[in-house]
Amino acid sequence: MAEGEPEDDGNGKRPWADWLVTLTTLLAPTTFIGALLLYFGVAYTDALYEHFGIDAATLGFSTQDYALRSASALYVPAGTALVIALAAVLVYYAARAVGNRSTRLPTGGRLAPYALSVCGLVLFVLGVLGGFDVWQAGAMDTPLLLGGGLVLIVYGRVLSFKLAGTVYPVARERMALGLVAVLVALSSFWAVHAYAKQHGDDEARYLARNLWLRPAVTLDTAERLYFPPGQARETVLPATDPPQRFRYRYEGLRLLAEANGRMFLIPENWAQTHGNVLVVPAGDAVRVGFRVD
Repeated sequence: MAEGEPEDDGNGKRPWADWLVTLTTLLAPTTFIGALLLYFGVAYTDALYEHFGIDAATLGFSTQDYALRSASALYVPAGTALVIALAAVLVYYAARAVGNRSTRLPTGGRLAPYALSVCGLVLFVLGVLGGFDVWQAGAMDTPLLLGGGLVLIVYGRVLSFKLAGTVYPVARERMALGLVAVLVALSSFWAVHAYAKQHGDDEARYLARNLWLRPAVTLDTAERLYFPPGQARETVLPATDPPQRFRYRYEGLRLLAEANGRMFLIPENWAQTHGNVLVVPAGDAVRVGFRVD
């Protein structure tokens, strides 16, 4: 054995082999879920601020900001997916236990995995037809049908092998399983994007109708700002001795967002057709007061 090479554990494996497999198994799903969270946060933020005429790229949110913004909206869908996954794992282990005991199942039990695969195939075909506008599919219908159908097809096949007490996957199907994994991942990102855009747009419409939920802002400036008539209340501050730097006060504004030393202010009576959003640097050039109603 070469110097410095890890010794064999007696079973033909190096000591770190099992640890490497374990770490890969744990990290791969974590990375995938993290990527989904980030992707959701970007799509959600983009849809939310696009409603107010702001390109989300101008906000300059960090990766952590995007991930945090996605958390609250994903509790229900993530919880549902985890419950379904838990049920699938329990059924899998039950099927493996039955297969290991070589128990003869009734006809219905033997056919159940094949029925599951057939249902998956039907869902997949419906997803394909929806993608080609053969029927009016919703934004999330097509990716969910495609991804869910493929998962059911493979899951049914896995159960059929486990009930028979044989090992899956077989060598000839490994490449097909790799392609299925890629397609399911693509469908997942597609569905997450559609859900995030819809959720962000819904949140924006609700916020636009209830801007009182955002902090009220009083803004003092040295120079006069322009707002369309009726969108902000301007007050000329009285002269003082010695003269003060700030001469104009603007009220009737709400803080829409704050990022990278900039405040995005929106009038309380903002309207999508003719509303403005004011970008103000949060520095010595202005004086800002906040109030929560």
